[in-house]
Amino acid sequence: MNPRVTKVIPEENYCLLLEFTNGERREFDVSPYLDKGIFTQLKEKSYFQQARVSMGTVEWPKGQDFCPDTLFEQSRVIA
Repeated sequence: MNPRVTKVIPEENYCLLLEFTNGERREFDVSPYLDKGIFTQLKEKSYFQQARVSMGTVEWPKGQDFCPDTLFEQSRVIA
């Protein structure tokens, strides 16, 4: 099982800065998902900024979320 998200900071470029339970800091690019289904609402920058941590993953008020495994496996490690 992959680590879970403990902190999220949404960036202006549709990326999420994430901290995980194992102490790693990673960046996840949301832009490939912005033209897909419910994720199109994230194009509105003020809404994208409302990302929050919930139960080890990231979610938005209208129900968009990502699997914590996706966030970990498809993100890149940052210093």
